[in-house]
Amino acid sequence: MNYEFSTLGAVLGLVIAIFLIVRKVNPAYSLIAGAILGGLLGGGTLTSTVNAVILGAQGMMSPVLRILTSGILAGMLIKTGAAEKIAETIVKSFGAKRAVISITLATMIICAVGVFVDIAVITVAPIALAIGNRAGYTKASVLLAMIGGGKAGNIISPNPNTIATAEAFKVDLSSLIAVNIIPAIMAAVAAIMIASMLAFKKNQVMIENSDLEQGENKELPSLKASLAGPLLVVILLALRPVANISVDPLIALPVGGLVCALTTGQIRNVVSYAEFGLSKVVSVSVLLIGTGTVAGIIKASALQYDVVAMLNYFQMPAYLLAPISGILMCGATASTTAGATVASQTFSEVLVSQGVPALSSAAMIHAGSTVIDSLPHGSFFHATAGSVFMNFKQRLALIPYEAAIGLVSTVMAVIVYLL
Repeated sequence: MNYEFSTLGAVLGLVIAIFLIVRKVNPAYSLIAGAILGGLLGGGTLTSTVNAVILGAQGMMSPVLRILTSGILAGMLIKTGAAEKIAETIVKSFGAKRAVISITLATMIICAVGVFVDIAVITVAPIALAIGNRAGYTKASVLLAMIGGGKAGNIISPNPNTIATAEAFKVDLSSLIAVNIIPAIMAAVAAIMIASMLAFKKNQVMIENSDLEQGENKELPSLKASLAGPLLVVILLALRPVANISVDPLIALPVGGLVCALTTGQIRNVVSYAEFGLSKVVSVSVLLIGTGTVAGIIKASALQYDVVAMLNYFQMPAYLLAPISGILMCGATASTTAGATVASQTFSEVLVSQGVPALSSAAMIHAGSTVIDSLPHGSFFHATAGSVFMNFKQRLALIPYEAAIGLVSTVMAVIVYLL
């Protein structure tokens, strides 16, 4: 058992990073500062601490590169109107009577085809508010349906969190997406059920006419044109498990984005749309580098061994380390991507050495990272509140409900592993 830093130091480093994030310090800088201080407090020298921090950051380069190229797909889906068209079609297909179902499915599918979860909610929000207003639903019901759908879609999408988790465990991205399909479906069902309970609940804030988007009639592409790019990505990623032909996400995601631009008649705008997509993933990429520094310290500490020892002491199965670490790390960072990355980078080797298959470990960590990922010290909390014009107190009240949705997918991921 070789380690350079104590468990206490690693934990203190993470606590310092959380404190700085809560104090509105840039998350990447907070994580780097926490990593350095954690290494020093954990008994490391300045040299060993810096080396561990750099090694952890270097481990992030592969997923960061793939995430940067995923911005091309996301940019094309958003700027061409393809994402909005898909959402609008789903909502109109179900109608006002099944508004909760349509809103949940629309956000789930938009997220699953490669739009980041916060952008998916923002994209669907104007349509969801309009249909929710006609149905007489509360704001809480509409937002929870979108968040629940986003959580479900996020664990079966080629998004940054999925890419980072797959990279840490060295598993195929399409396989990780496939293994979490059942947990995603159950999360969507849970979202529909809970959002329906809140739809007509008394003392909840209703949707006002002033909340609805007014004005411009945007000309959206056809549904076939909108789906062409995402479908191509799915086909390319599925070639490996189906035909043993490996197409890396580094290729599949931007190719899908280019096809989306071509079929929607926006190929002339491909450069500006790609730049827009890049602007959406730069912050995530920088955050991942900061996350890697913390992961580097934790990975070189005694924490992973002490956690395994604790599980053995309480006679708990080793596989529980996966979902528990995902839940705790996403809560600490208030980010699905950062939480999944820290948990995966830190505990991947330990889980595999304990006999838990890499793919199952990745799936359980990934699902666990959607439980408490929307705490107030993260950007998702505020972005989603703004999408439906909720104040802090109103948005805070939704956290237990969305945690329940994430917990459903996590429990299902564990059940899938056990089966």
